[in-house]
Amino acid sequence: MFELTMPKMGESVAEATITQWLKKEGETISMDESVLTIATDKVDSDIPSPVSGVLIKCLFQENEVIQVGQVIAHIQTEGDAPAAAPVAAPAETPTNKEVSPAAAVPSAPEVMTSASAAAAISVSAEAVKSSTGAIPRESDGRFYSPLVRSIAEAEGVHEDQLATIQGSGHEGRVTKSDLLQFIKQRSQAPAATPAPTAAATPAPAASSPAPSGHGFSAPKPTVFPGDELVEMDRMRSLISDHMVMSKHVSPHVTSFVEADVTNLVLWRNKVKGSYEKRENDKLTFTPIFMEAVVKAIKDFPNINVSIDGKTIVKHKPINLGMATALPSGNLIVPVIKNADRFSLSGLAKAVNELADKARNNQLAPDDIQGGTYTVTNVGTFGNVMGTPIINQPQVAILALGAIRKMPAVLETPSGDVIAIRHKMFLSHSYDHRVVDGALGGMFVRRVADYLEQWDLNREI
Repeated sequence: MFELTMPKMGESVAEATITQWLKKEGETISMDESVLTIATDKVDSDIPSPVSGVLIKCLFQENEVIQVGQVIAHIQTEGDAPAAAPVAAPAETPTNKEVSPAAAVPSAPEVMTSASAAAAISVSAEAVKSSTGAIPRESDGRFYSPLVRSIAEAEGVHEDQLATIQGSGHEGRVTKSDLLQFIKQRSQAPAATPAPTAAATPAPAASSPAPSGHGFSAPKPTVFPGDELVEMDRMRSLISDHMVMSKHVSPHVTSFVEADVTNLVLWRNKVKGSYEKRENDKLTFTPIFMEAVVKAIKDFPNINVSIDGKTIVKHKPINLGMATALPSGNLIVPVIKNADRFSLSGLAKAVNELADKARNNQLAPDDIQGGTYTVTNVGTFGNVMGTPIINQPQVAILALGAIRKMPAVLETPSGDVIAIRHKMFLSHSYDHRVVDGALGGMFVRRVADYLEQWDLNREI
């Protein structure tokens, strides 16, 4: 009998929530076939089976929390005694109560995440969670999954309220369904309560603000006949919280620069065919932009920092995040670690590999954590420019606008002329607590300089 365990998903991941069993007990499993899907606070992943056999026991249910290294299923392989595994399974199953939350590893300083101006960032590993990186045991002695906690935060359900919910999960754990039912009943409660007199109530109860989970109240929208109510999925809920948190934490300032990238466009058009034939890979504009950002960060290293209270953390590695749209419509930010060590060809391969993994939902938690600066290409969606939101705990983010043919005045020895040039806008949002206008403006200007001064004879 083979014991399928929760694999290590990254340095800061100590546990995950089972979102779906892809195989049922009694079904045959092939080697490397996905058995279940899990969700951490960073990314959703499939867990494949390293062996072929029959799934004879699922030790946990959907929405339950599992720890790294914990046995989650028994698989009967060829030559196993058919009845031996199921008998031993219940006694050998460890419970979450036996796993200390102290085993959690602190989170690294990410997405979706994850686009347009505000959508430039998705949920990344960096700032969605608290410093523990795991779901701690609450004061009532219960565990709550990342999904349950994110919904609770978004809906303003406090710890004392969570403690009152009757859990239907393993060992009485509160599941997503339990929490949604509680929220539904809570929202219906005022309707069953006699309303105050009209004189004492200037506004109807339906218009009362709803807690947002961010320390303030958001106005409730009017629901018209025919409107559809769609619950946010887990990732969109985390993105929502991440965006509001970033705007609350950092005073955002945005500087804009227009760059003439004609030489760059002509060079790429000249070499992309031979590059694709030689490398069996596409050469997009993204790695070219990334290289220019790396060079500018080396010139202005104070952009590559984070803030810890009143302490500025100057990062040695240059880890570039690239906001990537997912098929679901959400966003995520995979990270190119030590981007300054890559050649342009290496950056092209890294960009394509991460983008493919994101589109196919194959990103690992380590792929989306540890970013120190983020780039988002809003031009992909036809946007000319944007005002991107900083991906906490970073202090700056660059948005790349669409490249367009534009009339421009050129100075020549015989006088000024009007010519058609390829131009684009660069939008640089930065945290005014540590990045002043001079630094933020000079940095984005330097990126534009590197793009404008592109060598038409460069080889790749």
